[in-house]
Amino acid sequence: MEYMDGLVVNVLSNAHQLKESFSPEVLAQLNGQDVRIAKLEGEFIWHLHEDQDEMFLVVDGELDIHFRDKVLSLKQWDSVVVPRGVEHKPVAKDIALVLLFEPSETINTGNVINELTKG
Repeated sequence: MEYMDGLVVNVLSNAHQLKESFSPEVLAQLNGQDVRIAKLEGEFIWHLHEDQDEMFLVVDGELDIHFRDKVLSLKQWDSVVVPRGVEHKPVAKDIALVLLFEPSETINTGNVINELTKG
């Protein structure tokens, strides 16, 4: 997926092109931040981002964000900011299409490096 500054980007069209779950693609960059689109299905891993906040915005479907002490359930157009240093695990029972807003240097698996690491 490729983005170009100054051009209209259709979020849903780009989202439906995603092949892999939990493999975010950059839609746009601004002020050192990425706007990434991701298809989420199933459970991701527990992780945290030591130096970056991360915002999830559900474009389609439903997403649960598990924290060690609670679970937040997000529906279409709901969003949540996960503060830096907070361990979390995204879980989508069915396919959820999500926009992520985070600093460009953010690695999707945060403090865990494994076969799912991208970024």
